[in-house]
Amino acid sequence: METIKVSFPGGQKVSAHMRGFEIKTDQPLTAGGENSAPTPFEYFLSSLATCAGIYVLNFFLERELSTEGLEVAADYSRNPETKLVENYDIRIKLPKDFPEKYKSAVIRTAELCTVKKHLQTAPKITVKAG
Repeated sequence: METIKVSFPGGQKVSAHMRGFEIKTDQPLTAGGENSAPTPFEYFLSSLATCAGIYVLNFFLERELSTEGLEVAADYSRNPETKLVENYDIRIKLPKDFPEKYKSAVIRTAELCTVKKHLQTAPKITVKAG
């Protein structure tokens, strides 16, 4: 089992430590934070977009395609009542010289993202104290 350790450096800041990296989070000013880093939820949302992005990037690199003009973006909307995200759309802006024959393949590649797969088959999450 792998471990992520969490520390509390002050104020509303919370940091995760894994693989020798520190992932800093904070809350917006309106929530009592200093707005010095993304919130944990913003990291969660961006992890899906960046995961799709690395799959798309590798697709291009493996085929020696130019990444000039390549962009991956994500739009999301929340349910007004629950405030939970109910739509998350990943958009791949392809370079103008991108071969049409690869269009459906690059979409399928982005859909292989591990974060997406985990959301579709959610892990069991337990919370313990002691």
